[in-house]
Amino acid sequence: MLTVQAYAKINLALDVLYKRPDGYHEVAMIMQAVNLADTVTLTSQTGDITLNVNILGLPGDASNLAYRAAALLQEYAEPGQGVHIELDKQIPLAAGLAGGSADAAAVLKGLNELWGLDLSLDELGKLAAKLGSDVPFCLYNGTKLATGRGELLAPLPALPACYVVLAKPAIEVPTAWVYRQFKVEQAGRRPDIAAMSKYLAEGNLAGVAANVANVLESVTIPAYPEIARIKDHMLAYGAMAALMSGSGPTVFGIVGCRDQAEAIAGRLRDEGVPEVFVAETV
Repeated sequence: MLTVQAYAKINLALDVLYKRPDGYHEVAMIMQAVNLADTVTLTSQTGDITLNVNILGLPGDASNLAYRAAALLQEYAEPGQGVHIELDKQIPLAAGLAGGSADAAAVLKGLNELWGLDLSLDELGKLAAKLGSDVPFCLYNGTKLATGRGELLAPLPALPACYVVLAKPAIEVPTAWVYRQFKVEQAGRRPDIAAMSKYLAEGNLAGVAANVANVLESVTIPAYPEIARIKDHMLAYGAMAALMSGSGPTVFGIVGCRDQAEAIAGRLRDEGVPEVFVAETV
């Protein structure tokens, strides 16, 4: 048996450049792992892949990315090798935090060890790209520049130590819908990836905070104004920056100290935001 933590991600910067011939969008993103995590427990068994999830209604079949990750690695394992996957979900669903992708990456990493496959991290990364655009990042974690459809990763200096308040309103935002609605000419403020990279290299948290930007807010916020309200309140309560993660609806705030992060989280809970967490960077 092996237990692996599956870390959530936020997007410090997210730019959509154009629609590619293959139907995906070309993106440029700065992604950051945070320690809000699902726990993935893997137990070897003979034959089948089985999956149990602690959330009622979340599928435990081949439509689940964690199951698909195990099936992909099964091709490299001894004949008859199976696994039981236990998912303890703590990352909110459909939140823009890559919870499903994180679970898939944890299964790839864990089964590579449990089954003794000896695949390198880069070999696992190629398999991860087959599962989804965020899965490769969730395999490596840390702070990365992601390009292509999100699967091409380059390391960046770590985000200076800070706390992240995560607040998810009672909204589900379909990622595919957001990308279908996105129009480059209506994107508003675009991320300055070069400036953000420079501030990361300098260890300048204030510079990073001043440059967070996500063009998908131009689609999601007009449809779901609650996201803008949470952003405004985070800033009013003292966050250095507040931004929607991914296609939403989760908003994250960058905060310098734990006490202030906990205070902001408490005020958001008091206002009725149903899922609020305080996390640190990974």
